[in-house]
Amino acid sequence: MLKNLLTYIQEEHVAEQLYHSLIGIEIEEHRIDNHGRLSQLPYPQNLGSRRYHPYLQSDFSESMNEIITDPNPNIGGVLDQLDTLQTVLTRSIDKSEAFWPLSMPPAMNAEDKEFIKKHFGRPAYAKYRDYLTDKYGVARKIITGVHVNFSIPEPVINRLYVHYRDQFKSLVEFKNALYFQLAQNFVLHRWLLTYLFGASPIAEKGFFSGKTPEQLSHPVRSIRNSIYGYVNEPEDKVDTTIYASLDHYINGLNSAIDDHELYSKAEFYGPVRLRGQELIKDYRTKGISYLEFRVLDNTPFTPNGLSRHAMYFLKFFLVYLLVTPVDHENIADDLQQSFADNNQVALENPDQVTFKEAEGMKIFKELISMAKSLHAHSEQLQALDDFSEVITHPELTASAMLLKHIKNDSLMDFGVTVAKRRRAQRLGAPTLLPSMGNISFDAQRLIFHAIQLGIRYYVVKDEDGESLITLTYDNVTQVVYTDKVGKVEPLTYLYDLFPGIKKAAEQDKI
Repeated sequence: MLKNLLTYIQEEHVAEQLYHSLIGIEIEEHRIDNHGRLSQLPYPQNLGSRRYHPYLQSDFSESMNEIITDPNPNIGGVLDQLDTLQTVLTRSIDKSEAFWPLSMPPAMNAEDKEFIKKHFGRPAYAKYRDYLTDKYGVARKIITGVHVNFSIPEPVINRLYVHYRDQFKSLVEFKNALYFQLAQNFVLHRWLLTYLFGASPIAEKGFFSGKTPEQLSHPVRSIRNSIYGYVNEPEDKVDTTIYASLDHYINGLNSAIDDHELYSKAEFYGPVRLRGQELIKDYRTKGISYLEFRVLDNTPFTPNGLSRHAMYFLKFFLVYLLVTPVDHENIADDLQQSFADNNQVALENPDQVTFKEAEGMKIFKELISMAKSLHAHSEQLQALDDFSEVITHPELTASAMLLKHIKNDSLMDFGVTVAKRRRAQRLGAPTLLPSMGNISFDAQRLIFHAIQLGIRYYVVKDEDGESLITLTYDNVTQVVYTDKVGKVEPLTYLYDLFPGIKKAAEQDKI
């Protein structure tokens, strides 16, 4: 139904706008103690309430911090904010703690698991969490990863819709078709991301309650992306074929929830989630707003867990998936095969050539050809060239590079060393917020405390080129010029601007 999409993108000259699609990042990281065990210290008390904090949250365990960036059209911008949020979080935790750099959790014993079960500081989610604990156990629920949110610019959708008015009843129906084709292709091509970005080759002691599965008797590319990772149970009836159509996705999830196979839509762990509507059925009438991609392992070789180079590749790869036609006639079978292929890639030896090598080379040939036809930027072309080399050189993948760090079937020493080094680098930086080194220390300090409290911030330029900070809490926005911050006491100043946030924090302590 979406034939000639690439041609129309070229005719409408919207490739540049597509390159500026909004990207947001969510990354999960565990706090650990000096010995590499999951921290048993409570959630940092100097951070604003998790009831409303836009940037800093926690997940299944109190040690499992989640960092959420704002959507941003610029890759540098989103990574700078991620670095700022990680810096604030690092400076907010106890001096004995650091952040575990791998997706598979550190070694744990029965006491660790029992502590996680019994300590949870978000009462509103306690019932759901107890349900997940009983169903999946603790270990699988504390695997961490990187989620990427992606939205197509509305002006691009509007321009392209002109060419498809005779095929779709409304703009919403067309927009859904665009997003769902992207989602389907992402699932069909998931194996490539598992190959390129898999970085969870082994499970530490205590992850498996019983005997380690035979398929994991050697290091693999990505346990997290395999059937042993963060996946739904087979009996949940939400396998990969749920992406066969939008109706199938909506009806399948609703049926699974109604039949009590899933607690709610939050328990759907597919590689892509449709986002933007509270009720699943509303996607038909109100439309998909963005997609959430959930397959990337934390990368221990970059300070932020995700590299700039990877983001340039990923963003262009998503454009490729958007314009690639889907064979709807065989879609269910193709989706089932894609699940099997991804699992096979995930469980391959990391330093061996993948069985999908030929297909990978074909995809990169098409990617590079498309990039040139759309006059892609040099950084995009360089990323495509570099990752195309990884297809034929598995030793360049993160999972393969981790092999030399495995000692006695463990990455504990490596993980602790990286965690402590990253912490020291952040705390030893010459400025408070290194990604904001172009503004004054006083302005950085104000932003630092605003982030801690849970106040949304943006640094922008006015019409005269002056830098200013917009601060927003509970739909109230205040504007502060960076050069006029002065040596105010940040907390007092912010409480004066937003008296409601102090009351909200005090209510949390009652």
